Amino acid sequence: MEKKINIRELELSQLGDKLVDLGEKKFRAKQVYHWLWQKNVGSFEEMTNLSMDLRDKLENTFVLEKIAIKDEQISIDRTIKCAFCVSSGQVVEGVLIPTSKRMTACISSQIGCSLACKFCATGKLKLMRNLSAGEIVDQVVYLRDQAEERYNTPLSNIVYMGMGEPLLNYKNVIRSAELITSENGLGMSPKRLTVSTAGIAKMIKKLGDDEVKFNLALSLHAANDEKRSYIMEINDSNNLEALAESLKYFHEKTGTRVTFEYIIFDKFNDSLEDAQELAEFAKCVPCKINIIEYNPIDDGEFQQASRKKVDAFASYLESKNMIVNVRRSRGKDIDAACGQLANKNRAIIKEERILKN
Repeated sequence: MEKKINIRELELSQLGDKLVDLGEKKFRAKQVYHWLWQKNVGSFEEMTNLSMDLRDKLENTFVLEKIAIKDEQISIDRTIKCAFCVSSGQVVEGVLIPTSKRMTACISSQIGCSLACKFCATGKLKLMRNLSAGEIVDQVVYLRDQAEERYNTPLSNIVYMGMGEPLLNYKNVIRSAELITSENGLGMSPKRLTVSTAGIAKMIKKLGDDEVKFNLALSLHAANDEKRSYIMEINDSNNLEALAESLKYFHEKTGTRVTFEYIIFDKFNDSLEDAQELAEFAKCVPCKINIIEYNPIDDGEFQQASRKKVDAFASYLESKNMIVNVRRSRGKDIDAACGQLANKNRAIIKEERILKN
């Protein structure tokens, strides 16, 4: 028997061709696509404006796989962390972050991560696999629904800042962004999306070549190569000079201002000298800077910088006419804050991997 095709892997035009092969009119593809990406149905049976004959053909030809909720935790600050189970039985996490001004979905692009940054719990998992575009979109849909059902507030922002390095899953991340912003998909503005990268210069340039409309954030965390390489191995092959060049190229191609993310660690990158280095590096491209409180992980070597040091650091940058935001941690009590995803689930995931093998 011929293996069934995952229907959510098909572009609209490819779906049209497949339906023609099944003896259907090509325009039916748009109807099916509507059910897949606007209605986000979980079965062909739910596509009620299609004939029973067509639904039977879809059932016999394709599979429709969606992620399922495995666990959910709610923080005292209303942050919601969701553990999703994918078709391969592995677990990936996404977070809904409510604030007074925004309702943000923080989503994952990979299960685990290959970059092994010293301050991040996800990097200790190692990379298991890329998520498909559909698995990425499913996280957004679930978190959007939670925002509306629990808090009566529409989703305002989406950040690819969960598990994994988005630019190492480039094809699926780009397609997921298209599905989220397309009128045939969720219909959100691309300016509501931010893709965060640890810094892969050639892929940042590719974003520029592809003239993406979403925002780009660089996880910087140190503005000299020695310190950055100590905490982020990726800097050995993508140093600050290469990153600055790629960011200039990206901005020239897209006109989009870049965000620099800077987690501030106690007695490592929190001095005024560090702030001076950051201010100098940030001149390479129009930007804003997010100073992020560090969230300790179980076996990490770093600690959170003092509030006094954080405020002095931010004040110095502002004195240099930089746009600066200090991001206070949210969801820390359920390990949903920046850098903590998978912190408490590593043992669970390892156990699942053993059972699968």
